[in-house]
Order: sequence, then C-alpha cells, then structure tokens
Amino acid sequence: MHGTDLQIAICGSAGDGTIAAGDILKRTMALMGYKVIAFDLYPAEIRGFGKCIARVRVSSEQAYSLKHHSDVLVSLHDGHAIPHVGEVRDFGAVIFDDAPIARVAEGGHMSAHVRPAQIPYGASLRAISEQASGNARGRNIAALGYLAGLYDIPPEAFQQTIMRKFAGKPEAVTEANMQAFDAGYDVGAGVFKLDDVTMEPPSYQAEGARAVMMTGNGATVRGLLDAGIECFFGYPITPATSIMERLAQEMPLRGARLLQTEDEISAIAATIGAGYAGARAATATSGPGLALMAEMLGLGVMAEVPSVIVVSQRGGPSTGMPTKTEQSDLNMAVFGASGDAQRIVLAPTNVEGCYRCAGKAFELAERHQTPVIVLLDLYLSNRYETVIPPKTNPFAPKPFEGPSVGGGPFRRFAETPTNVSPRALPGQAGGVHTITGLEHNELGRPSDLPEMHAAMSRKRHEKLIAATEHPGLTVAKRFGDEGPVPVGILGWGSTFGEILEAMFAAQAEGLPCTAMKVVMLSPLPLEHIEAFFADCTHVLVPELNYEGQFAQLICGATGKPVTRLTRATGTPMQVEDILSEVRRLAATGQPSEGETDERGLEASLS
Repeated sequence: MHGTDLQIAICGSAGDGTIAAGDILKRTMALMGYKVIAFDLYPAEIRGFGKCIARVRVSSEQAYSLKHHSDVLVSLHDGHAIPHVGEVRDFGAVIFDDAPIARVAEGGHMSAHVRPAQIPYGASLRAISEQASGNARGRNIAALGYLAGLYDIPPEAFQQTIMRKFAGKPEAVTEANMQAFDAGYDVGAGVFKLDDVTMEPPSYQAEGARAVMMTGNGATVRGLLDAGIECFFGYPITPATSIMERLAQEMPLRGARLLQTEDEISAIAATIGAGYAGARAATATSGPGLALMAEMLGLGVMAEVPSVIVVSQRGGPSTGMPTKTEQSDLNMAVFGASGDAQRIVLAPTNVEGCYRCAGKAFELAERHQTPVIVLLDLYLSNRYETVIPPKTNPFAPKPFEGPSVGGGPFRRFAETPTNVSPRALPGQAGGVHTITGLEHNELGRPSDLPEMHAAMSRKRHEKLIAATEHPGLTVAKRFGDEGPVPVGILGWGSTFGEILEAMFAAQAEGLPCTAMKVVMLSPLPLEHIEAFFADCTHVLVPELNYEGQFAQLICGATGKPVTRLTRATGTPMQVEDILSEVRRLAATGQPSEGETDERGLEASLS
C-alpha cells in the first residue's frame, strides 16, 4: 500500500480516557481526509475495571481490516500495555510515561520491555498535563498532542475535534483539554524522531470532506431510518443496544414510534404484530435474545408477516462474552425455529454494507412476506470506518397492493406463479381472513391435510428463491484473480476484511488467489458459489467460531469439500493466519480429501 498506512494502538486502564483518546484520533484523521478503520476493546464489567485498547488504522488508500502489528503503541497504563509490546512492528514506536508518580516494581515499567528493534519515546505525560492545565486528567489528551507533534500532524484538526468532543461540558473543561493537547504537541514536536513512521497528506481531501465516521450499528440505524422504519421494539443487550439508543433519538423526530419492551420475546412479538398491521417494523438483539425469539420467528414464517431482526453476535454460548466478538450464531439465524422455517438472512461485510442491508431488509421482507435477519457481530457493530454517504436514498418506498376484488372469500395464502400471496391489512375492505400459527389452507383456516402441508411448505420455501436476485443488493461478489486459481477464500461477515487483506498479500507474493464474500446466507446464492468452486483447486473458509458453521452450511448445500480455518478467541481473525493457510494450500498442488486446520477439525463434509 502506497502513501500513509499507519496503525496506532492506545492501551490503558478503564478511567484513563483510552477510548476517548482513540475517538478523538479517529475522528480527526477522518476529518483530514484519511481512510480510517478503528475498533475498541474494553472490559465487560459495568463499572469499567480492566484493560481498554483503542486501535486506529489510518491510510491514504482503502484498507479493509486492522493490521496484526501496530506501528505505534501509546501506553497510558504500563501494566496493561506491556503484554502488547510484541504487537508493535520492528522500527515501530512505543510512547510511554517516563515519570511515574509511585515506585514501580521491578519489570513493571514500559522502558524495561521495549524490544531492541523498537523505538522508545519516553515523555512525562502526567507532568505535561498538570503543568498545562492544573490537573492530570488530561494525560490522555497530552499523549495525543505528543503523538501529533512527533509525527508532524497539523494540530488544527485535533483542536477542532477536541472542541466538538467537549462541547457539552463547561468551558473550563474544554480549555483544560486544549491546553494539555497543545503542551503535549510542543514537547512531541521538539523530539528527534528515530522511527520510520511517516504521515503523508491524504490524496483525496475533497472526497474526505463528505466522509462520515460510522460504526456498523450507526450505519444500520441510518439504513433503517432511510428505509422509512415506522416502529421499533427492543430490549437492551450488548452489543446491539446502541441501535435502539440511536433510534430512540431519531425516530420521534420523524413521527415514528419506539418502545423498550420488558424482554426479547415481547420485542419480537410486537415487531411481528406491527408488521402484520402494515408497518415497517424492526427489532435488534444479540445471540441470547435471538434464542428467546425463535418461537415467534416461526410464527412470522408461518403467518408470512414481514419483519426485520438485526442480530449482533457476541461470544457464546449462554451469556458468554458480552464484549467479545464471534460468528457463532449463524446456525441459529438460518435454522433457529421449529419445523422447516426458512427465512432470509443477510450478513454485511463492512460498515457501508450494514447501511445497505438494513434498508434492503425491509424491501425483502415485504416483497417475500417473511422475517429478514440482518446478521452482524460485535467487531462489525462497534468498528468505525469512513463512509461516503449516498447522494440519494437507495431504498424503495413501502409498497402495498390490496386484496384482489372479486367473488368469494379472500385467499390470503393463495398459491401464485411467484408463490407470494396477496396481502391485506386489518380492516381493509374485502380482506377478511384467518391467521394463526397453525398450518392452514389458502384462506388461513387451520388444516393438517398431508397435501395441504406439503403445498404450503413448498410455497414458503420457493417464494424466497427470487431473493437472490433482489435489485440493488449484492448477494455474493468475487474479488482478485479471475479464472482457475490454486486457492480461493470464501467468507462472510466481518471476517471478509481480513480475507481481502490476505488475498492482496498473497497476490503480492506471486500466488494467484481469489476471494468471494457471501452476503445472503439464506437462501444461498448457489449459482455464484458453485462457479467459485469450479475455479478453485482449494477453497479456504475462515470464520470466528469453533465448529466452522459457514463451512458446514456450504458443504451441506454444495456437497464439496473445503478447508476450514476457525478461531474462537473473542478477537478478530488475523490476516497472517489466513495468509499462512493460503501459502500452505498453494504449495500442496492437488486437492486432498479430509483436509484439516491446525486445530484438527475435519474440513471435508460428505
């Protein structure tokens, strides 16, 4: 990658202002016109004990994931930062406070852990803040100033972001933070820089002026709003809570309605009820909440009611790891209900995709009269990226065709050439019908006749096939080398950024490589997937779960073997892990049956 490609990690304890410093850094870089990807790690405890890390990747060109090795580590708490010194690349920088206020145990100071190939920069960050503003609370801001001065980053953009950050605080708070930043900047600018980290001006500042910093959850909210959401029902659960919080601010301004329900069962029940009444309705939850919603999802499928469910996965099972990421709810999203209850499942791969999938979910739900799940994960929900918003709204307005006028009762579940039946809203003239969770005939009246159940099961499944050709929605897309290649990487969700980076790295090494993202997980776009398999000697499937759930889904649908690369660490996939597996597969020549990953999982399903 040419130009600037800099990753900065800020590590501290809860209360050190680590996340706030990372927020100021990423917003400043975006304001200057750089491409930015950022992701924060923080403890699960509500009171905020433990380690916090803010990682920000700043680049002149488009990047797709965080890097495994940072270029700069800023320590606000040596005890937490020391374990991450090894994540700094050779000739990278480590910035730390060289004037601790208390006696430090042997080996407890950062200066004892900086590696020979790394460049240490000690600065009296606490003293800088105290002397400039009268207190040490601005130590994190002084560290940002030192960073900006050391790498000759113009201070004006930082100052503008700091003023916005503390706009709601008393003027003295803003002034103290500005003083801490300026003092840190002066010290950093006077240091003789020894590392090879460089910051070049961005090449597309005009485009950067339109860029917006968004998380996946923030983009999802914007997509729901632009698509005209009318009702939202939800119950707080990490990492989906911010979706409800942001909608609670925006929806009343648009005449829409939001209700925090007593639990997830009530939330999905109300969502389906509002969808039945004709509203564009949605809810948002995580894995434990989706488990509670399974029965009502089955009702939505049986009653053919449009609804949208946003699910942000976290480490599981059960309560699991609320603040760690995982891709282990795929099975539940695709299959989680009694009986044959296929629904549409979308899994965006980046922040912009969250926006598009959220809005298109309403179109799909209404066109195919079914629940639609938008499947995120914590990494994507909380990851910041610079996004260029569309100039025009890409989503279709809510359509509705009333019941056909004619003799006889209204056949709500009539079989049609598209398998999508006419729909009527409650109280609509000519649209009287029965609707329950029981199997039924075309009028909606309960029926357990074998031929009726077979016909309705076929109808509910086959009406979804056309979803893979929905306009304006990418259901699958191939990248990299065309034609036959030794290795193809097949991925979904947030991991696809790391897959792309690994593919580019393989190509740079002279290894032909291709990658495909699958956005629609149900129904699967099999034509695209089978064409991808036909071109690849080996197909590698990386994902963040223990079982290889996507690999199982693909093998079951295609009957073809894949090589699994699974990780269940609660952290994003590493590019180097994927690249190492690509190298290994490229060197093996012909495909072999029953390939395994380094964990020993069988990679072929027969």
